[in-house]
Amino acid sequence: MTYTSPLLKRPGAVEGGAPDTGVAAHYGNPVKEQRALEAGKGAVDLSHYSVVTITGEDRLSWLTTLSSQQLTGLQPGESSELLLLDISGRIEQAPAVTDDGETTWLITESSHGPLLASWLDSMKFMLRVEITDRSAEYAVIGSTRPLPEGVSVMVSHWEDPWPRLAPGAASYAQVDDDAHPGLDWHWHLNVIPRENLEAAVATLEEQGWQLAGSQAAEALRIAAWRPRLAREVDDKAIPHELDLIRTAVHLSKGCYKGQETVARVHNLGHPPRRLVFLHLDGTEHTLPTPGAQVLAPTDATDTAALAGERPVGVVTSAARHHEAGPIALALVKRKVDPAQQLVVRDVLTSAGDAEPADGPEPVADAEPVADTGAETQQQTVFYAAAQEVIVRPDAGQAVGRPQGNFVRRPR
Repeated sequence: MTYTSPLLKRPGAVEGGAPDTGVAAHYGNPVKEQRALEAGKGAVDLSHYSVVTITGEDRLSWLTTLSSQQLTGLQPGESSELLLLDISGRIEQAPAVTDDGETTWLITESSHGPLLASWLDSMKFMLRVEITDRSAEYAVIGSTRPLPEGVSVMVSHWEDPWPRLAPGAASYAQVDDDAHPGLDWHWHLNVIPRENLEAAVATLEEQGWQLAGSQAAEALRIAAWRPRLAREVDDKAIPHELDLIRTAVHLSKGCYKGQETVARVHNLGHPPRRLVFLHLDGTEHTLPTPGAQVLAPTDATDTAALAGERPVGVVTSAARHHEAGPIALALVKRKVDPAQQLVVRDVLTSAGDAEPADGPEPVADAEPVADTGAETQQQTVFYAAAQEVIVRPDAGQAVGRPQGNFVRRPR
């Protein structure tokens, strides 16, 4: 079920696209909203997120057996995250998880909530657990610090552990832990009754807070190198590629689906791809769209050659940061030279002579679509991109043995 936030009725509100359909991308001033959010005085409407609860005595030990995370000792009020993998170790679910002593709360993307609840319900067997999709009852507000007391009847609160190493975890990052840009990322998901959403925001505004759109949260997330399920995870993604071993995987826990791939890649091999942070050329008036191709050309200035260059990766997220300018996350092949100057190639489709939504048309090699009567045209746009290594190319192979192909999809 898709929820449309009542906050979209506010003057200036612009609805976000997938995966943030149903909530505002911004409310008319994205830069101001982003600065307020970063300063701890902004709240983000995430009421499209899904909320799933698990009750029963066996809930934490049961989740431990199903997932990549050790949750048996999770104390009331503590926050964690887990991964549910397929048999080949590819990521299927990555919910935030917290427990209040009686109920385990799972918060995830709107696109993943119904399937998460359904799959968990199918795995109950004879255990003392009850799974309920509570998305119709509860809404989520995002913030960079906990909401002040008295804002609403908050039923659950999750604090993102990123990027601090969890017990049993390992870092795949190029930088030392004390230099990780995610140390400036303080992210909270606050679960409140859905009927209280507008009143909660009004109370925050009375206390000097500002309502911020999803674009503000995305810019800060990308700057913190924080992967997102609906953006960085595709049908091939394994935890190692995204540095999710640091917060979502316990390397010493018992058996779970996908564990063999997790262990073999970590101990014997290397992930086939690696997440990178991109500083994009700011001369364009647009941002690359998720799925735009990443190139590693010999000559980044030869546009004719760039048009036929084979891609080495894809952009997964892009945003305009209020200080750093246009930035992005991308997944590239592991063997791409970390010092290589990259280029992002994107194809924009527009109707007639209309300008793109984010500004005027960029200077690019524009080629009209073949005359079929449709008033559309395509533009191939190139963005110079300086890469900053997130997952180091030599990550994995913890026991120093020869690499093998451990992520081949079974026939």
